[in-house]
Order: sequence, then C-alpha cells, then structure tokens
Amino acid sequence: MADLMDAMDSISKAAVSQAAVSQTAVSQAAVLQLQAVTKHYDQTLAPAVAGVNLSLQEGEILGLLGPSGCGKTTLLRLIGGFERPDGGEITLAGRQVATGRQWVPPEQRSIGMVFQDFALFPHLTVQQNVAFGLQKLQKQQPQAVAERTQSALELVGLTEYGHRYPYELSGGQQQRVALARALAPRPAIILLDEPLSNLDVQVRLYLRQEVRDILKRTGIAAVFVTHDQEEAMSISDQVAVMNGGHLEQVGSPELIYRAPASRFVAEFVTQANFLMAQRQGDDWATEVGVFAAATVDTLGDDLPPAGTLMIRQEDLLLEPDESGPVTIHDRQFLGREYCYQLRTPSGGVLHARASTNLALGAGLRVRLSVIPQSARLFAASSELPEVRSLQESHR
Repeated sequence: MADLMDAMDSISKAAVSQAAVSQTAVSQAAVLQLQAVTKHYDQTLAPAVAGVNLSLQEGEILGLLGPSGCGKTTLLRLIGGFERPDGGEITLAGRQVATGRQWVPPEQRSIGMVFQDFALFPHLTVQQNVAFGLQKLQKQQPQAVAERTQSALELVGLTEYGHRYPYELSGGQQQRVALARALAPRPAIILLDEPLSNLDVQVRLYLRQEVRDILKRTGIAAVFVTHDQEEAMSISDQVAVMNGGHLEQVGSPELIYRAPASRFVAEFVTQANFLMAQRQGDDWATEVGVFAAATVDTLGDDLPPAGTLMIRQEDLLLEPDESGPVTIHDRQFLGREYCYQLRTPSGGVLHARASTNLALGAGLRVRLSVIPQSARLFAASSELPEVRSLQESHR
C-alpha cells in the first residue's frame, strides 16, 4: 500500500510540474483555455464547432455532453490536435497550441488519449502497451520507463496483469490499461472519447467511480466526451452541454440539472415534462393545474403573458382524486421507484417518478402538485412539443 501511495504521489507531482505555466502562477493558471474556437467541415453548412470559449483548471474533470452530431467529439479532437481549427485559439498548459499563425501536432501537446475502442495493440502485453508512449524516454532512461509503467499499472490496479495480452482481459480491464497508457507519460491533460460506451452496464457503473478516483489521485485535468447524462453528472466537476456546435451551458452537475439555462438543456439533461402555461398573477396556469415557477434569466424582469413550464419527473406529485384532470395510463416498476405515464386532458403524456411505498393503478384519476420552487419557466416556443401524444411516447 505504501508503494501504491508513493506511485500516486509521484505521478501527481510530475503532472502538476509539467502543466505549470510558470513557477509564480501555477495555482492561478488554467491548464486549458479555448477562445472563440471554430471548425467548419463545409463552408456551406453550419460550423461543427462555433465560437466556443472554455477554460479548465488543473485537476478538474470536464464532461462534454450532448446528442450525436452536436460537435463534442470534434471539439475534443481540436483540443488534442487531431483537427485544425478554422478560427480561435487553444492554449494548453500555458502554451498556445493552435492559433491563426501556428499549430502544434498532437505528439507535442502533452496530452494523454483514451479512445472509445481502447486502441490497445493486440500483439503487445499489458506492460508493453502501457510503456508504448515512453519510447523516447526508453533510450535515455530505461529504468525510468520501467518505474513509470509499474506506477501506472499500480494506479489502475493491474500490477498482476502486466504479462498478459489484451485478449486475455475483460473489457473493463482493457479500459484500465488504456487509461494507464495515457497516464504513464504524465501529460498535462487527459482526453477521453466516450471511454465507457462499449462496456456492459454493470461494468460502466463500476468504472465511472474508478475512473474519477484515478484521475483525482493523479491531479491531472481531464476532458471526456459522452452522450450519457448520468455518466456526465457522476464523473464531472464541470459539465459543458453542447448543441449544434455551440455551448448551451457550462457549470457544475448540480447547476446544470437544477437550473438549466435553456430549454434544450432542460429537455436533454433532465428529461423533464413541458407544459404550455398562461400567466395568472404570480402563478402559471396549465391544463393540469396552476403552479408557481422560477423564471430563467433570459426572460428578464418583464414576464410574458405565456410561457413553457418545465417540471422534472421527480418533482411532480400525484394525489388520487376522482375529479382530478389527469389519468394514470401506465405504471413501470424501476426497482427503487415507479415511473407513471400520465394522460392529460388534451391527450398528451407526462411522466412522474414516485416512491414504491404506494402503488397507484392504471385508470386512476389524480390531481397534480409540484414540489415548491422546482418548476422553471421558459419562453414560449414552437421548437419542442408541449407534451408528447400517447402514440409518440410508444415510438
């Protein structure tokens, strides 16, 4: 155990030293800065990445979250040097690596890369795979290569597997080898491209915490791409939600979930219900009830006469009532909770999650209430449907 702690401490100190901009401003320096970064693949189409501004401090983990085609993988590739930006600047560990005048290739950027498919060499042992990125050091300090390789394997808990080949490992073990290989050169930053998407559900759940623990022990900053909301929330210190090449919102997982800055973030991250609402004094009237709501900053001080009310599934409370406006259409048992599918007077569908302490049956009429200060009001828009129809919910 003492050797393991020494290995962790060694990697952590080396990473901080290599990523520092200067001896006088280490604590204040961001390890990664993006300024107005833009990437076009076709000038006739919208940019894949559009004017992104972003910064990441040493030791932080940033999750790039968004649907397919939103630009998150392109942004990761721009950071790593696998793509050249058409505009903007990228600064890594205090060094400009991409500007309008210069571009530094990936191998000179002090990055570690973990790919979606692990990208391990099948003909090399685990030890040889981890040491692969240390070839330059091998000629000058072969003993240092052995020590770094061993330290990285200890860090991911694979010291006893050094002489095995990738095909002799499970998917989770292969992913840890890929992470150890990225950590061994002691880079300024680790980039992870959907690192858990090819694994079984149970393995993914376990590795979420393990990957976070390993990165935190080393103190190395990391950026990872995912389309899985729960994965982003559980691993990240900061989450950047992307849509159509733009950053919709950047903040802590709690902020992103509880106070989405846009309707897109609210729907994609929280999978909430949306209801058209009319202003009624200080409250908002919908087809299923009248509720209070917090407003998003973009609405300003002058509230509109109508808007769209966002209510998260877990914030919707059900009370049996024969005269209630809503009918329970179906109930799904999810282990720790029930998910109710509710039919509104207009034929739309809402979803509510509730404790399994009380099971409400299909066909029961209910009255809805909302946990205080949980609903949020967005500007009325035709971009997203008010509520889905029953037919749409089964597609």
